[in-house]
Amino acid sequence: MPSPAALDATFQALADPTRRAILARLAQGEASVMELAEPFAMSQPGISKHLKVLEKAGLISRGRDAQRRPCKLEAGPLAEATGWLIEYRKFWETQFDRLDDLLDELKRLEAMTGKNN
Repeated sequence: MPSPAALDATFQALADPTRRAILARLAQGEASVMELAEPFAMSQPGISKHLKVLEKAGLISRGRDAQRRPCKLEAGPLAEATGWLIEYRKFWETQFDRLDDLLDELKRLEAMTGKNN
């Protein structure tokens, strides 16, 4: 189970649409800061701030290739967040199953009392 701080950092990073778009682009392969900045009306320092948040959350890493510093998606924190969400999905599925059972029981009782009238 991921630490609360790691989950906080992941969800904070994912809360911003620009950072989600950057991650979507990196899911296609490595890219430089300039390549990542292209689709946004934002300065390089602005993009760099987003990259720092993603890097701090462990969602990206930056390599070194001569003059270029390509960014790469790191999927581990996303997998941890997904695992955390799946546990809550299991909880809600159990709750919905219990609600279905209750509704079935109420329908059965209603049908029985309707026949007795």
